[in-house]
Amino acid sequence: VQLQASGGGFVQAGGSLRLSCVASEAYFNRDTIGWYRQVSGKQRELVAAITNGGHTNVVESVRGRFTISRDNAANTVYLQMNSLKPEDTGVYYCNTLSMAGYPDSWGQGTQVTVSS
Repeated sequence: VQLQASGGGFVQAGGSLRLSCVASEAYFNRDTIGWYRQVSGKQRELVAAITNGGHTNVVESVRGRFTISRDNAANTVYLQMNSLKPEDTGVYYCNTLSMAGYPDSWGQGTQVTVSS
């Protein structure tokens, strides 16, 4: 596993969290990195991604609330989550898009719980 997610926690609806994903230099510079969310009983879904050139995209359900960014000096990708909703609850993971199909490539993720 070359990418480690952290920064989750328990917040009330409307609150904010910032997740961090630290990657090895090889992975950080090589590929688009995504933040994924897995809700209990459902498949893991991609919620935001950033290319090595800094282009970003987020899914419609979090647009305007979540922002993905990267710090090249720190080999870190962030997910700033504002105006959190209970439906944002889940385990958040980061991974490169090219490795997402390999089960062994996933780290432990970080739990985000949003109370109503």
